[in-house]
Parts: sequence; C-alpha cells; structure tokens
Amino acid sequence: MNNELKRFDVAQLAHVEIFTPDPDGTLWFFKDILGMTEVEREGQSVYLRSYEDFYHHSLKVTERNEPGLGHVSWRASSKNALERRVEEIAKSGAGLGWIEGDLGHGAAYQFLTPDNHKMEILWDVDYYKCPADQTTLLKNRPQKRPTRGVPVRRIDHVNLLSSNPTPNKQFMMQELGFNLREHVVQNDGGELGTWLSVSPLVHELAFMKDQGTSEKGLGRLHHVAFWYGFPQHLHDLSEILTEHNIQIEAGPLKHGVSQAMCMYVFEPGGNRIELFGDSGYLIFDPDWKPVRWEESELEKAIIYYGAPLPDSYFKRGTPQVKAPVISEG
Repeated sequence: MNNELKRFDVAQLAHVEIFTPDPDGTLWFFKDILGMTEVEREGQSVYLRSYEDFYHHSLKVTERNEPGLGHVSWRASSKNALERRVEEIAKSGAGLGWIEGDLGHGAAYQFLTPDNHKMEILWDVDYYKCPADQTTLLKNRPQKRPTRGVPVRRIDHVNLLSSNPTPNKQFMMQELGFNLREHVVQNDGGELGTWLSVSPLVHELAFMKDQGTSEKGLGRLHHVAFWYGFPQHLHDLSEILTEHNIQIEAGPLKHGVSQAMCMYVFEPGGNRIELFGDSGYLIFDPDWKPVRWEESELEKAIIYYGAPLPDSYFKRGTPQVKAPVISEG
C-alpha cells in the first residue's frame, strides 16, 4: 500500500456512540445545556447533532446499565478508500466484520483497537435535513444557531484510555493512516499520551495511559469533546453548569497540547465531556514533525495555565472498574 495514499483514506470523525444508565438526564444535558438537536430515535438509542455538524448525527446516546463507549465512527474519503482500509484492517486481524448500517449511514466495517475500543469505518452517510423553521440565511451552515443553553458547534474529538498508548497509536497510523501530532514521552521511552488526526485539526483521536485500573484491554472512554467556539461561551457554560449542579471536574483551563481553552464535566449518565475551543491550532504543514513533551513537562502539556487537574482526571474513565488503582508512586 502506498503510504501517501493511506494518509488520505480516512477523512474525519463521523460520530461517537456513548452508553448511559440515565438517558433522560443525558439527553437533557446535551439538548438543553449544550443545545444539540435530536434528529431521530430507534429502540434504546437517540441520535443527536450540533448545529454545524453536516451529517445526520454526530452523537448516538444508547441506554445501558452503565456509562461508557459504544463505538467511534470514521468516514472514509471515498468508496475506494473504504475498501482499501477494510482490506488492511482485515489483514491485521482486528476486524469484526460488516454491519448493514444504522440510522444516518450505510454499511460500516467494525474493528477493535489493541485495547478493545470498538470502531467502524464507513462511506455512505445521510446529511442532515433541516426543518423549514430552522433554515438559516447562512447557506454554508446546516441550520440556525439554537437558542437553548450555550450551543456547541460541532463534535471535535474523542479521547480513549489504554493500557499502553503506543500500540494503539501504531495501529491507527499503520492501518488507517493517522498522523501523530503530539505525544508525551516517559523517561523510559514509553508514551503517556498520543494525539492523532487525519485532518488539519491537531487531534481527532487521543490515547491516554489508563492509571485507573490494572485490568488490560477494557476499552474505556476518557472523554468526548465538542467545540464550543469562543472564551465567552466557555464562561457562560461554566455559570449554567454550576446553576444546574452539573459536576465540573476541571477548568476552565488552557492546554499545552493543542493550545485549546477547555473544561471537563460529567454529564448525568456519568461520561466525561470536554468543552473544547478558542485557541486550538491547525496543522497545514505536510512535513509536520510531532511535538514531543517529556515526562517532566507533563504538567505544562496538560495545563498551560489553570488550576491543577484532580486525581480523577488520570484515573476515572467509563465504564468504571472495581480493579485496584495502579500506584504511580
């Protein structure tokens, strides 16, 4: 396979599915606080999108007995690109096989990362059909800006916990053509975190070392991130979240990795959500050299300024586990 061709076979993050034991609370959070639009329902699942997401949905919320990750979906850059990636993933032994499709998209090929995060890649998608009363004068936007809560604009990225970020990073680079953008390297040469993308975004996917469990391969979710826009929106969200007793875990703060201003909160179902925006940078250099942060620089990599992160940031993921916490001491 031509490596240059591989780099362009995956176009973007299409959608993410999360599980929740509190569907009413989770939907209230995304719809009334973050201003997302409910598009459709089927079975135990509800399909949502942000007002600048062009596809049928960017978030699928499914009722389960505990929170966690359902799957991460990537869109190929063409039908031929999809076939090429499926062939390579199948050869790697990570493939689960084809599904016929779901609301909003056609056939998808599902697979697992080395740490058992379920993903899929697809080509055929449905685009959002805006109701007449939500049509905007901006022809380059799918709908009017919602007037509920402080609406997020689009899905941005997903961050996954892993027993070792390096094999997961290598799998996404080798089998799907992702680019390494930034990483935090331990003193022994291992990686504490890796940030990857297929587009000019600094990352659409991150893997962080799971310090919250000694179990391996649990496929745990750290967070799903939505782009909120500008700093005033983040301050507005902070006030609304506080008024409604939504747990703010950390922030507002500014990351070193990505340079974004952000905040981490737990939606009522228990999943961590990042509100991400403002000053994150874009990468247009075709010969980009990954930014390397040393273990001694971890604090600035995660927090350029803002209050220190709580211990939960490094150890809490969904689903939560009963295994003993790993001691980093």
